[in-house]
Amino acid sequence: MYAADDRRLGPGHTDPVEPLSLRRVGADAVLVEVADSAQARSLAAYARAVRTPALEVVPGARTVLFDGVPDLDGLASLLGRWSPDDEPEPGPLVEVPVAYDGADLAFVAERWETDVAGVVARHGAIEFVSAFGGFAPGFAYLAGLAEEYAVPRLERPRARVPAGSVALAGSWCGVYPTASPGGWRLLGRTDAPLWDPDRSPPALLAPGTRVRFVAG
Repeated sequence: MYAADDRRLGPGHTDPVEPLSLRRVGADAVLVEVADSAQARSLAAYARAVRTPALEVVPGARTVLFDGVPDLDGLASLLGRWSPDDEPEPGPLVEVPVAYDGADLAFVAERWETDVAGVVARHGAIEFVSAFGGFAPGFAYLAGLAEEYAVPRLERPRARVPAGSVALAGSWCGVYPTASPGGWRLLGRTDAPLWDPDRSPPALLAPGTRVRFVAG
């Protein structure tokens, strides 16, 4: 286990911060633990901005994975200059059209103590941020739903969720890029192309992208 130093960058960053926890994963990868997905996005953005010596920088829900790290001590020193208060530059805004006809709309409305129109309005009012990629190419975990509106997954996952399904699980929102089994609560569907290998980047909702869902 390694601990980065507690220096901060920028004016006003003078108070000490908790040292980062760096853990070896395999021969040349390092996992860094942080408080939440917002800090993971911030740390990943900082690491890319300062050209951290790693082949890949992959944010997660509460971690950032650095793969292909030649020097662990050097990485710890470099990341020690990051502050949890640092916010990454806002990413591009993508509007995703949605037909709100999902099987779980009534369930979510009851949880939120509103009606279907209220669910549509509340969901569309949130500016989500793509935190990290998920189980399939093009799937993004979208942060932004307040914990008070978190919804439980299905007790038994559906055998097949259609491609383009817009769904909630806990405080996360996501869009299924392909048909697959799944236990998320379905709000609606979209025809937006979530993954295109000929596009740069291939993922429509790459980490850092701001996302608005538009009823239509």
